[in-house]
Amino acid sequence: MRKMLLKVIAPLSSLLSLALLGLAAPVHAELSNQLTGHASPYLAMHGNDPVAWQSWNEDILKRAQRENKLIFVSIGYFSCHWCHVMQRESYQDPAVAKSLNTHFIPVKVDRELDPALDAYLIDFVQKTRGYAGWPLNVFLTPEGHPVVGIVYLPKDQFRSLLIQLTELWQENQDYLRQTAAQASAQRRSQPATATTEVKLPPGLGETLHTLLLQQVLQAADVVQGGFGDQAKFPMPAQLEFLISAYQQQPSSQIAHFVQLTLEQMASQGMRDHIGGGFFRYTVDPDWQTPHFEKMLYDNAQLASLYLRAAKVFGRRDFEIIATDTLDFMLRELSTEKGGMVASLSAVDNHNVEGGYYLWSKPTLRQRLTEEEYAIVSALWNLDAASHFDAGYLPVYAVSPEQVAKELAMDLGEVMDVLASVRSKLYAARQSRTVPVDDKQLSAWNALALSALVQGAQLSGGEKYRQAAQKLRNFLVNRMWDGKRLVRARTDSREIASAGLEDYAYGAQALLQWALYNKSSNNSSNKKNNNANYRQDQQLAQQWIRIAWERFYTATGWQLSDQLSLPGVFGSIVFEDNPMPSPSAIVIETSLQLADLTDNAQLRQRAVSALAVSQELLKNQPFAYATQIESLAKLQKQ
Repeated sequence: MRKMLLKVIAPLSSLLSLALLGLAAPVHAELSNQLTGHASPYLAMHGNDPVAWQSWNEDILKRAQRENKLIFVSIGYFSCHWCHVMQRESYQDPAVAKSLNTHFIPVKVDRELDPALDAYLIDFVQKTRGYAGWPLNVFLTPEGHPVVGIVYLPKDQFRSLLIQLTELWQENQDYLRQTAAQASAQRRSQPATATTEVKLPPGLGETLHTLLLQQVLQAADVVQGGFGDQAKFPMPAQLEFLISAYQQQPSSQIAHFVQLTLEQMASQGMRDHIGGGFFRYTVDPDWQTPHFEKMLYDNAQLASLYLRAAKVFGRRDFEIIATDTLDFMLRELSTEKGGMVASLSAVDNHNVEGGYYLWSKPTLRQRLTEEEYAIVSALWNLDAASHFDAGYLPVYAVSPEQVAKELAMDLGEVMDVLASVRSKLYAARQSRTVPVDDKQLSAWNALALSALVQGAQLSGGEKYRQAAQKLRNFLVNRMWDGKRLVRARTDSREIASAGLEDYAYGAQALLQWALYNKSSNNSSNKKNNNANYRQDQQLAQQWIRIAWERFYTATGWQLSDQLSLPGVFGSIVFEDNPMPSPSAIVIETSLQLADLTDNAQLRQRAVSALAVSQELLKNQPFAYATQIESLAKLQKQ
């Protein structure tokens, strides 16, 4: 039997007989594609696939049990490059579609609408394969236990996997059911439960803070900035922690690394030098080659990070990068109804990855004067080969100071020319098209509100204050009905119910906005400011109460209370990922509200949740920076 499982999980051969695609299957009511015209742009783009995609719901398990079929769950998101590739290669292929429709129940999920299901299956694939990502594809038993998980596979390998699983299910389904159920039970085992009575030892916060600092600095790339030596992600939670550590005890090592990282992200391939804003990550350790999707949550967090770093390190250039990022968000992600859209696609309307952002030499020569071309040629190193087939991505190969010296020009003159270049190329780019995921997510808009509140505190930050007010109104009036938050909506309709992330980030942002209004000198109407403060502070407290009641269970935190799979269990604490740990944000905001309102019960609840997580924090501090910082801050009070 061990050999049988290895046959499924091992690298797949494309040489198996394709005759198995025609294996007989019981006759049932034929499935049809349910995604045509879906409100989610990601799901709607699969509406014309020959695969009979279903939406995820409780009836999927019932149907799979009735028809005795494996469930194929494919999760992705609109701006994901490899999601588009796998759709084009496999899901639009008639032979692949026939196999999926005949032998499986195929389900397509937008990860941004169902982060709880995504997180559960990501965890399974990470533990069984050692890596995970999107597109995320997992086969479940009819009872809902994961069997095999993969990420992107070329079509031939994917077809081979379908053949193998079809054969295994027909011949050995009892064993697969039993093995999958046992594996789910094993993953469910945890070292503690949320109801365990645990005390916080004195000095634990300081100990964990020291361990985290050591681990973060060990992972730091002191040459190129960022963490690790493979692909580079922004990692805002860990960078925020380092800035806090520097504020408590200034260190030249921390100052150098944080500033190096922010300089590299701003000057190299992570950032759009023409239109502003940041891409999601780079595939190389040198920050040169991005995947070109632009996510609202990345840009919101990075705007906040650069604003804070500008203040702490006295870097005016970081403030300029931050406001440029906020301006990008307001200009290209805002909607008329007040919310911000989720993302811009990695591929343009011609299915070229990065095509919206890349420039050929002939185009640059046509658009720019000789002087402008000479300056950007030196700055972007246009004499070197491009990393991309479709042209050059503007990246600082050298600094503007070096270009000025090389061309015997004044630095101010070089900067004026670069401003002209940016204006011309941005105008030229308006003739291009990049697809937009126009759904609006409560959690991500809350992160944007937090960033705008920081922007409003700048000298001349009135436009960010106005934008923050508009975004606050969107969250309170369009995403909240007085009893529940909506997870996502388009301008015209709701799409999904809210989860832990939405309440956590929403409460945090609303409290930040309330405190800003309370202390603001921008208005002469202090009475009105105080009334607004009380209203928003009380609503933040209500959202925090709902977060505890709905998403904190006897086994820990859950991202959703609507995930109907048998292997789902609570987490004692969620890790920081591209976004901060939502459980840690609930705890942090609860402690803040408890201090503001003298709420001893809320404070004790937060302290108990911190206490029960301490063993996890000791074992892997790097993953829990937000929670460790809250614990250290609590014990210093």
